[in-house]
Amino acid sequence: MATSIPNSGIPDSGPLPPGSFGLPVVGETLSFLFDREFARKRQAKYGAIFKTRLLGRPTVVMMGPEANQFVLSSHMDCFSWREGWPGTFKELLGESLFLQEGEEHRRNRKLLMPAFHGPALVGYVDTMQSLTDRYAQRWENLGQFTWFDEIKRLTFDIASTLLLGSEPGEQSAQMSQWFADLTNGLFSPPIRWGWTPFGKAIKARDRLLDHIEQVVKERQARPTHDALGLLVQSEDEDGNRLSLEEIKAQALLMLFAGHETTTSMLTSLVMSLAQHPDVWERARQEQVALMAGSDAIRPGVALEQIRQMPYLDQVVKEVERLYPPVAGGFRGVVKSFEFNGYRVPEGWMALYRIDAAHRDRRIYTNPETFDPDRFGPERAEHKRYDFSLVGFGGGPRVCLGLAFAQLEIKLVAAHLLRHYTWELVPDQDLTMTPIPTLRPKSGLNVVFKKRDRAANIRTT
Repeated sequence: MATSIPNSGIPDSGPLPPGSFGLPVVGETLSFLFDREFARKRQAKYGAIFKTRLLGRPTVVMMGPEANQFVLSSHMDCFSWREGWPGTFKELLGESLFLQEGEEHRRNRKLLMPAFHGPALVGYVDTMQSLTDRYAQRWENLGQFTWFDEIKRLTFDIASTLLLGSEPGEQSAQMSQWFADLTNGLFSPPIRWGWTPFGKAIKARDRLLDHIEQVVKERQARPTHDALGLLVQSEDEDGNRLSLEEIKAQALLMLFAGHETTTSMLTSLVMSLAQHPDVWERARQEQVALMAGSDAIRPGVALEQIRQMPYLDQVVKEVERLYPPVAGGFRGVVKSFEFNGYRVPEGWMALYRIDAAHRDRRIYTNPETFDPDRFGPERAEHKRYDFSLVGFGGGPRVCLGLAFAQLEIKLVAAHLLRHYTWELVPDQDLTMTPIPTLRPKSGLNVVFKKRDRAANIRTT
């Protein structure tokens, strides 16, 4: 196991991590952006910690469950979220929970919490169900299409309906396009000309914030029970509420986080089922059994059934492990520290690699293989090390919308497994591209159709 000791303010003790800073100024940024094996190659050469230069800053890359625990939990005080992400993130996502720290973050997280947990989730199920059914019927009519784009429309409609109270339709489609423009600018050069990706992202952000402001003012005048309505009415211990600008920033983040990573995971899930028919059939039979025991008066996937899908839960975990929507997380180093015997100075940037722990052979048997049984009670491989499954983060700042996302993913997957079937179109490029979130290069072209009712008879 790795040893990791805080530096205690001694900035010149111990060697720097192995590695190379690369070229002046740009360092190894181009290799990092365009070589999918960038981290794995250097891990093979240097081990679980190495230095590089990314985006003009000296950077330490840390890999494995020990590194995840160090950054996300045990030594959080050495790191800053705000100082870790590029300026494009700060400008496009604003002063939201994503970049806040300390007491400000704790206060605002607590104010946002009711919209993503407990009674609020119960109230979201019918909307998720009806929109999923509407989109599935649309996909049946289309027959053949690119699924990533369609799933993104579905998840955005769910997010905007539940979080902002929007009505699916032209306005939602327009907002979804603005979000696509905003997302494309997150990792682009900060060149503001209107035709550049960043220029388009700025314009899209402004339009989204204008729309959100109108909705916030409506909620302030006429409170509602959607997530934004709850946020507008939330108070801290002293009776203080969020300002208009704070609500706008948090609402923008809720929409972004509420559909971007879920789209990635759902796309990877339906792709994996098509690639592994034995897994698909086991997952389908689990749904057939639940349908046989359900109330015919209440069609659809009931909330209580979501808790009765152990195999689907294993499938979702395996998708999270093998296809995490985001490969890692940046932090600014605000206090020098020592990890694995190497010194990392204050002022550097740190990057922990999610996918490194997810493919760690000390934890997972045959980690390149799609195998949901590794999460079953007999093997439970993820319990061998803490922080070995961190697709949604971990520690005190684990993803606020984790329960929301898992409910949505399982509900959509269960509905599709019960009523539909699909095939991957041959000769498409399924290479996974990581930016801004993981997805197949082709977008996942499929042929989609209604499942024969006779097939929904439980087999033994």
